[in-house]
Amino acid sequence: MASAKSFITPFFLVIVSFSSMSLSLASRHLLQTTTVPNLPGTPTTLPNPTALPPLPSNPTLPQGNVPPLPTIPTMPTFPSLPTLNLPPLAASLPNLPSMPTLPFSSFFSPPPSTSSP
Repeated sequence: MASAKSFITPFFLVIVSFSSMSLSLASRHLLQTTTVPNLPGTPTTLPNPTALPPLPSNPTLPQGNVPPLPTIPTMPTFPSLPTLNLPPLAASLPNLPSMPTLPFSSFFSPPPSTSSP
């Protein structure tokens, strides 16, 4: 993967250098072209629109009879919860025994040999 990264970076540098050369040649070419002819003048005032027909009025809609909303019943009151009497916490935590260190060489057996003597 390291060889691919070392190849990609110079590759992009070469592409950028060639693109910048073609951009500079294109800009030089644009500088040597003839001037653009003047555009025709735009009118300073807009023409007045002709009289538009009047907009239709909003029709009146009939009013419906909506029944009144029912009243929301009140929630019953809940009894208060009893308080719990907890024993006080210990001022310091007891010391925990440390884990013994185990030798790793006793757990792994040597790998089998690939060649026979």
